[in-house]
Amino acid sequence: MTLVNSPTPVSANLRPGGRARALAGISLGYFMVLLDMTVLSVAEPDLASSLHTSMAGLQWATTGYTVAFAALLLSAGAAADRFGAERLFRAGIGIFTLASLLSAFAPGLWALVLLRAVLGVAAAACVPASMAMIAQLYPEQEVRARAVSAWAAISGAAVAAGPIAGGALVGAAGWRSVFLVNVPIGLAVLTLTLGRAVACPRGERRIDWPAQVAAATVLALFTDALIAAGSQAWAHTAWSSMGLGVSVLAFLGLERRSQAPVLNRALLRSGRVRAGLLAAAAVNFALAGGLFVLPLLLQREWHLGPLQTGLAFLPLTVPFAANPLFTGRIVARVGPRRPILAGLALLSAGGAVPAGAIFADGGYPWLALGLLMTGFGVSYALPALVAAMVSVAPLGTAGAVGGLLNAVRQIGATVGVAVMGAAVAAGTAWALLLSATVCTVAWFVFALARRE
Repeated sequence: MTLVNSPTPVSANLRPGGRARALAGISLGYFMVLLDMTVLSVAEPDLASSLHTSMAGLQWATTGYTVAFAALLLSAGAAADRFGAERLFRAGIGIFTLASLLSAFAPGLWALVLLRAVLGVAAAACVPASMAMIAQLYPEQEVRARAVSAWAAISGAAVAAGPIAGGALVGAAGWRSVFLVNVPIGLAVLTLTLGRAVACPRGERRIDWPAQVAAATVLALFTDALIAAGSQAWAHTAWSSMGLGVSVLAFLGLERRSQAPVLNRALLRSGRVRAGLLAAAAVNFALAGGLFVLPLLLQREWHLGPLQTGLAFLPLTVPFAANPLFTGRIVARVGPRRPILAGLALLSAGGAVPAGAIFADGGYPWLALGLLMTGFGVSYALPALVAAMVSVAPLGTAGAVGGLLNAVRQIGATVGVAVMGAAVAAGTAWALLLSATVCTVAWFVFALARRE
């Protein structure tokens, strides 16, 4: 199925250079969103020391971003289709740039958590809109597959650059400096995406805001309950869990009566789509959870400095920049199923190998091998998952489908940080084994999903 939102896309009359310029801007926007997720990882010890916070505080500094990001992706996808993807994208980039600047001057932990939530809201506006813009720029399926691969490669470079750039910045100027890097990037994105090249038509589907708010509340309370349980704050956990139950019932009731439901029921009826969403959640569970717990191991137990920690992540991050283009060619040739299964298998091994090495008092080479397998696993699975979801998107729903995929991914990231952060109390190896288990379960579910 061809993903176009109008019968005569503006991109059809553009020169290749115009489309490439627009694609570079869209990709750089996603680069900035991902950079903000990874660049903070090596700053955790400095952040904890500077703001005098606990493990739970660190978790909220990380998940404040991903909770808002995940909770609003579905709304943002619907808004992109309703109001025009490029309008939402530019608004999100502008807010993201300003909030990054303010985050650098946050006076305390909860001010930072609030600003991180604002960053998550802005990021949510950007990501599904970027997928809809690519669909508009490249209506031809084969050309679009290559464009998605280029988008994944450019944005994947953020994962490669994040820990190293973060380590260098933290070592030179402290954790606040990691937010300032977004300001020039945001200005560059706004410049590259000016003009008619990325113009997307507006739709007519309305948005059920009460249901969207209920969905956001469910995710926020779910995360709060997980973090409280990990900190053994049982009274807090109980109150959050009760609020979660009420919110779930409210959401289900609103969804049942809604003429514009948050979840695309037609898509979710497909077993293959459900398996793909589970795979996407598992990938981000492993990636975000690993990026949260491993810097604590490297800096607190192995006594590495911030820059050394960033360099230690090179085996994980380099495949993000190098492999997606290769994955795109594989997907174009054999389809997305095999790269997704290969990626999940590598992620399972990438958690199990370093976990075994830590149990056996192994050194960094074993950890590096696990990081390398994880890096290749993510860079195989994610571009293929994007291609798989885009290929099943009904006409005019590119933003909503992109929002659903990325919402599930960020839910996986949020749960990964909360659960693996709690598991690290028993030891980093147990947290990594948990990651391997989640990816193994996702592999079996996806492998057994009915072909359609």
